[in-house]
Amino acid sequence: MLAAGDGGFHVPTLADFFPGAILFEGTIFEFNRITLVRVIATLVLVTIFAIGARRARLVPGRFQGGLEMILDFVRVSIAEDIIGKKNARKHVSLLTIIFLAVFAMNITGIVPGLNIAGSSLIGFPIVLALVSYVAFIAAGIRKQGGLHYFKSSLFPSGVPWPIYFILTPIEIISTFILRPATLAVRLLVNMVAGHLLLVLCFAATHYLFLEAAGAIKAVGAVTLAAGLAFTGFELFIAALQAYIFTLLTAVYINLSEEAH
Repeated sequence: MLAAGDGGFHVPTLADFFPGAILFEGTIFEFNRITLVRVIATLVLVTIFAIGARRARLVPGRFQGGLEMILDFVRVSIAEDIIGKKNARKHVSLLTIIFLAVFAMNITGIVPGLNIAGSSLIGFPIVLALVSYVAFIAAGIRKQGGLHYFKSSLFPSGVPWPIYFILTPIEIISTFILRPATLAVRLLVNMVAGHLLLVLCFAATHYLFLEAAGAIKAVGAVTLAAGLAFTGFELFIAALQAYIFTLLTAVYINLSEEAH
């Protein structure tokens, strides 16, 4: 960020993601800026769909049509394409919630006045990764039975038994540790990187336009253009990460439900 006193340019740091407390400082209920952003994103998302549900008509208008387009996208392009029409129905609600929650938290990074993604601190990605984790394990147990699910996951058929000493630890790590971990880390890293790029561009623009001297001020136009370009790109990344997170959750559910 920009220094207030010396007029120098300060590169944004990870300290941006650990703002001071607004309420309940030093307690487990600490309420800070990122928590506020998450609450606002949740309230806006719930309000939008509550209004859409209350105004639902047989012949949808533009607002209702836009909401239905989002719901159909998750249902058809993710749930049915990955899990299949026969089994997708019982998972559509969860996948829709995951998609909308990730997108809503991601998009706050480019909303004026909020300017930071609610998913750019590890807590939210971990919570959603755990939801996905429980979902695909529960799906496998429900479909195959607990014993058969863990047996098929950890001891694939058709493998000579000595190989299990190598294969089973790999399956434990890849299925029950790496899957949720990579979901959380992928989302977190993308949102952190996007925020740092945006802050860097706009902080540089502010410094160059208002504090730099001479012809160097003109470079501010370049950083401003880069900031606007990265804003559009961040919008794309916000939607893409929501899609990837939901898609992988659907893939994991499908793998759990299919006997190896």
